Amino acid sequence: MYLIDTHVHLDLDAFDPDRPMVLDRARAAGVGELVLPGVTRARWPDLDALHRQDSGLHVAYGLHPLFLQDHADDDLDALEAWLDTHPETVAIGEIGLDGYQEGLDWDRQWRFYTRQLAIAREHDLPVIIHSRRALDAVLKGLRQYPGVTGILHAFIGSPQQAQQAVDLGFALGIGGPVTYDRAKKLHRVVRDAPLAALVVETDAPDQPLAGHQGERNEPARVTEVNTALATLRDMASQDMAIITTQNARRILRLPNGTAQ
Repeated sequence: MYLIDTHVHLDLDAFDPDRPMVLDRARAAGVGELVLPGVTRARWPDLDALHRQDSGLHVAYGLHPLFLQDHADDDLDALEAWLDTHPETVAIGEIGLDGYQEGLDWDRQWRFYTRQLAIAREHDLPVIIHSRRALDAVLKGLRQYPGVTGILHAFIGSPQQAQQAVDLGFALGIGGPVTYDRAKKLHRVVRDAPLAALVVETDAPDQPLAGHQGERNEPARVTEVNTALATLRDMASQDMAIITTQNARRILRLPNGTAQ
């Protein structure tokens, strides 16, 4: 089995003690490639360094809404300049809107979100989108930038919102929440969505899976996410892995990897 974890924050401090071992465990589990989204300008060089050490690590660069207080207005210009010198970039991300965390200036979030959508369209890159209690607003922004596609990370919206996202050319990033029995709405989304719209992720070190509550999440556990999707669709895990890997390659325009 060969899988692509489409969302791992491998550069974060939580992985400093054992990052090489985390990667070894992921590869041993069949996770051949990982997509690493950026969250702040200060961390872009760390992502670049990780990518240069391992060709199976794909990098995205962006300004995350939860780190709004860390972003300067000129970081948006810096992002454009960074992209000009880093052609290996596979997406703009992690970008988006957050309506859950208190104290985040909504107007400033919107400005950073839509400017990054514009940058993505200008550079012909997909986006990786964070949306928490803000999915309708996120979809509204996407309609203003037709042609921009990508992944709606950690999707937990309604079936109707899922269909709207698919109609806009987006894949649904499915992670740890799908492994919980109580996630009935998400289970329905997974059952009803086109198979071509599903990709798997962990969001490691966050979003621990069922049975791993309180633990640091790891990319190796994307295999459990894949199994949950396969069970919901009454498919073999291997077949689901082939589909989600093909979807990740298509939506992020990743080169063909090793034999699957």
